[in-house]
Amino acid sequence: MIADALAMFGIAVEDAITVLAALAAAVTVYAVWSALLARDPLAARAARLHQRQRELRTSLLTPTRNTHRAEATMGLMRTVAKRLNLISSTAAERARAKLTRAGLRSKDALITYLVAKLVLPFAGGAGGFVLIDGLQALDLPTALANLVPVAGVLAGFYAPGVYLTNAIQKREKAVRQGIPDAMDLLVICAEAGLSLDAALKRVAREMSRAAPEVTDEFALTAIELGFLPDRRKALTNLAERCQIEPVRSLINTLIQTERYGTPLAQALRVLAAEYRNERMMRAEEKAAKLPAVMTVPLILFIMPALLIVLIGPGILRVLDAMTRM
Repeated sequence: MIADALAMFGIAVEDAITVLAALAAAVTVYAVWSALLARDPLAARAARLHQRQRELRTSLLTPTRNTHRAEATMGLMRTVAKRLNLISSTAAERARAKLTRAGLRSKDALITYLVAKLVLPFAGGAGGFVLIDGLQALDLPTALANLVPVAGVLAGFYAPGVYLTNAIQKREKAVRQGIPDAMDLLVICAEAGLSLDAALKRVAREMSRAAPEVTDEFALTAIELGFLPDRRKALTNLAERCQIEPVRSLINTLIQTERYGTPLAQALRVLAAEYRNERMMRAEEKAAKLPAVMTVPLILFIMPALLIVLIGPGILRVLDAMTRM
């Protein structure tokens, strides 16, 4: 049946098998090459930094038409949020806490999120109606066609929350990866005689390229330690912004150090050793999961090519024998 379908297009079975084998071999080589390729995160961050500098330089030299347009859009969002009293609602407080965890602390970010939460369901429903009735792009039964606008409304309702959740998880993962190195630097600063404020500022300055998320959190905590009347409140704010176990342990240790006057360097040294061991355990866990993870690529990419190489000649001989009969 497959041979007849290929014959209709003038393609021989042998040529089709050869092309499929070549594609499978190419995908296998690319998968192995990408898995073994060594990536330098510092080089990637440096490239992004240079790109950002070029963008800033270009934005200073080019006209500000897009800037004015963005300001007009933001002004319209502020007007909508003010008219509907969105900022003072209970949902706004929960959204502000989530935005803070995602690293989006400006008031405009809160307004944008609330307006998107309000507008996107209507936009998704309208897009579903236009897709079904206006453009008639989808030839679906009536029952399924009526569900497309509903799906657009649900997608528009949940899209901001899903985006914010992914942003929080990505930032917390970056903070978790940068905390062990930050702890080592904190130990060095504490042993050098620096206070907690100065140590956090120095670590934030030293890790600005390696871990910008940790730099942002430590720098903000150092500023809050300087002007808040209660120093424990600044440390608690850091724990609320980064709700992960390493940061909670660090905050508890710092609070106990501030309360009981225990040596800061000794407490941080114990935590740093614990975080290094935890990072090594996570690496060993990933290495132990590697055989199970490689099973699916092995079945999808390597096994088909191997079967084609081993069974392909036999299939060609059988097809030749059947055509001669």
